[in-house]
Amino acid sequence: MPADRNAEVGIVALDVASEREAQALVDRLGPAVTRYKVGLELFTAAGPAAVERLAGAGKRVFLDLKLHDIPNTVGRAARAAQALGAELLTVHAGGGRDMIRAAVEAAPGVRVVAVTALTSLDPHDLPPHLRRDRTLGEWVLDLTHLALDAGAAGVVLAAGEVAAVKTCFGTRCLCVVPGVRPAGAERHDQARVATPAEALAAGADVLVVGRAVTQAADPLAAWNSFWSQVPAELPQGGRR
Repeated sequence: MPADRNAEVGIVALDVASEREAQALVDRLGPAVTRYKVGLELFTAAGPAAVERLAGAGKRVFLDLKLHDIPNTVGRAARAAQALGAELLTVHAGGGRDMIRAAVEAAPGVRVVAVTALTSLDPHDLPPHLRRDRTLGEWVLDLTHLALDAGAAGVVLAAGEVAAVKTCFGTRCLCVVPGVRPAGAERHDQARVATPAEALAAGADVLVVGRAVTQAADPLAAWNSFWSQVPAELPQGGRR
C-alpha cells in the first residue's frame, strides 16, 4: 500500500498518559503519520493544548471524546472542539438525533462521527432489552441511520459491520474503524477486531491503530509493518 495512502487512511491513537509521551511518539513517527487521535486519556491528562499543538504542527486531529450529554452541552463542546482545530469529533449515537444535530450545527468545520457500538463490546454483552429484538449488526444499522439523518458525516464501528453499512448507505457514510490489529496481534480488551486488509476490503474509509504501533519498541517500523499487510490494489472506501 503506497506510503501517502497510508498517511491518508490511517490514524494513530495517542492513548498515552502525558503530552510528553505523545510528543515523543509524534517525533518518532515523523512525516510518515499525519493523522492522530486524541482520546479521553490524553485529553484528560494534557487538556485542549494537546489538540492545539498537534494542529499547530500541521497534523490532522481526530478528537475522540465520545460526547454524550444534553444537546446544548454537546453543541457547545463541539464548537470548542472546532476552535481547537479538530478535524473529526466523536459523539455517542445513543445520545439521539437532537444531540447529534446540535454537534453538527455548532461545528460546521468539523466532521462529526457517531459511535455506534464500542469495539470492546461482545454481542453477548448487549443489554437484554436490546439483545431480545435486535442483533448487534441491526443495532449498528439503526444507529447509523439515525446519525446520518441528524447530519453526521459517518459513524465509528467495528470492521465486521462496515459492509452492511456501506450496502445500506454507500459513500455518504464515512466509516471510521478502530480495533484494527496486524494478523496474529494481541487483542487486548477488544472483542471485535480485524486486520487492516480485512477492514479495508469491507469498505472502511479510515483505520485507527493504537497499541500495535504506540507500544512497539520501534513505532515507525510497526507502522510500516502494519501497512505491509495491505495489498496495494485493495479497494478502499472513498471518503476520508
